Amino acid sequence: MLTLRNLSLQRGIKPLLNQVNITINASQKVGLIGANGCGKSSLFALLLGELHQDAGEVELPPHLTIAYVAQETPAVSTPAIEYVLDGDQELREIEAKLVAAQQAGDGMREASLHAQFDAIDGYTAQARAAQLMHGLSFAVTEDEKPVNEFSGGWRMRLNLARALMSRSDLLLLDEPTNHLDLDAVLWFEQWLKRYPGTLLLISHDRDFLDNVVGTIAHVEQQTINLYTGNYDDFERQRAEKLALQQAAYQKQQREIAHIQSFIDRFRYKATKAKQAQSRINALARMEQIAAAHVDSPFHFSLQSPAQMPNQLIYLDQVSVGYKNTPILENLNLRISPGLRFGLLGPNGAGKSTLIKLLAGQLGLLQGECTLGDGLQVGYFAQHQLEQLRAEDSPLQHIQRLDVNATEQSLRRFLGGFGFVGDMAVEPVAPFSGGEKARLALALLVWQRPNVLLLDEPTNHLDLDMRHALTLALQDYMGALVIVSHDRHLLRTTTDQLLLVANGRVKAFDGDLADYRQWLFEHRAEQRNSSLTPVSSSKGGGNATQPQTRLEKKRADAQQREQRRPLQNRLKQVEKDLDKLTAEKAAVEALLADPSIYDDKDKVKEYIRQQAALVEQLENTEEMWLEITETLEAFKN
Repeated sequence: MLTLRNLSLQRGIKPLLNQVNITINASQKVGLIGANGCGKSSLFALLLGELHQDAGEVELPPHLTIAYVAQETPAVSTPAIEYVLDGDQELREIEAKLVAAQQAGDGMREASLHAQFDAIDGYTAQARAAQLMHGLSFAVTEDEKPVNEFSGGWRMRLNLARALMSRSDLLLLDEPTNHLDLDAVLWFEQWLKRYPGTLLLISHDRDFLDNVVGTIAHVEQQTINLYTGNYDDFERQRAEKLALQQAAYQKQQREIAHIQSFIDRFRYKATKAKQAQSRINALARMEQIAAAHVDSPFHFSLQSPAQMPNQLIYLDQVSVGYKNTPILENLNLRISPGLRFGLLGPNGAGKSTLIKLLAGQLGLLQGECTLGDGLQVGYFAQHQLEQLRAEDSPLQHIQRLDVNATEQSLRRFLGGFGFVGDMAVEPVAPFSGGEKARLALALLVWQRPNVLLLDEPTNHLDLDMRHALTLALQDYMGALVIVSHDRHLLRTTTDQLLLVANGRVKAFDGDLADYRQWLFEHRAEQRNSSLTPVSSSKGGGNATQPQTRLEKKRADAQQREQRRPLQNRLKQVEKDLDKLTAEKAAVEALLADPSIYDDKDKVKEYIRQQAALVEQLENTEEMWLEITETLEAFKN
């Protein structure tokens, strides 16, 4: 599918990749990881033809269709679902040809095009596009909403849906979860598991990587190393590799010291001069082994707050919302030192609303909010990145918070967030999203809050910074309330999950796996309610007009046309399920035979086959479920 041969790439005077040799096979799902600025996005630009390599070769198959998420969205009035459908170029081309054939009265051509349309599942395209949008948390009512009425973050979701709609051989995704909530991330994972093409995924979300990819490509020190397995496997393999490297380095250092000692003792003695010179030459020829180096560039902690009242925030029968319309009602919540809440809930249910209320940025519609003496709230949200002063440096930003602090202490503090040397005194304007997020976190940490409110704090942060933030939050002494699609962060820093749904906030008795099941059931309920027809009463002003017999006949015919390819697809999936079930039973029967355990290689192969069949069965069962749900929607 993709081969990089002796590839070198640089941006300006900065070398990014040097003599890289890797091969990515068809249908392989690869997670591309590495520190910010190491060249991951530049590699994508190279594959898209936006950059050219400085040396080496990039080999791609001819007629390869590459899908990627556009960073800009045109401010068009096109309905959102039509914008998503535009991602399927082949579909749009056949549709245009059908219109031309109909206008020309070419029945034979039209029949041929209808067959092509059926072959690419064109009759289900509208349903598939809607499924993509709804999976990415768009409401059903937003399918026909014009693109230019969506905010920037939602337009990025539309771009993602449009890329997923493409009939691609290679899918390039650069931090696709940055604009998604946890609900959308959970759905997106399942979609990517079923994607049949080759996937290159840049992500700093370790759970997302663990659940999607089967190979890790680690960009480090201007090269790319491939590791088999997911992110957890990569961490283990890399640790083993670094341990071996460090052991080899230490062994070589002892050898070098021994040789150097001989040289120093005997190089000027006539009888030993020849042997000494031989060892000098051996040292010169020796390939130096580098010391293993895994230090994170980030090192900071959340210091104990200056004050810690017993009760920080107490909400009693509170309702909160916008323009006198409540989003959350009858809210009772007590926040005390040491409490660590993770907020769960569907998109739009009110998680950010609750955070804003606790931050004092939203007033009450009713109820009481009692604040503890000495309350110091630290609030992080994505819009705060826009409030940084573009012309000021990180040092100037933090100096405004503490005019009495010395420049040396402030520089040392900023260094823990990666702002070292000249970077601490450069204007913020050209900083990346990740660098601005680190600065916003640094400003928050400096103020030593006793309540931390974090709304998606990991967006744009790389794995090293996420790990440093996780460690800092684990040692934090104050109260923590966090909304995040990063499940690893939620799992390792919170003690209790709160569910925000249906206008209420309540404790969630379960873990993130239970929440995924809750979400599946919640979506099913929403689908059923949206498909329930509105009953009309006699004489009611809003009663729907009855269809004429001709209109009903046309609608039934159109529905049959839409259902037929789905029914055919369902039959094929059911055949696949029967075949996979039989193959799995056969492999398990072989594993049940005690005699095969004398051949370890054969046992390993059968276990590998069993694991592969289990995964294929799960994916096929999910596909069967989706098709049957779509068919049920037609029935209703």
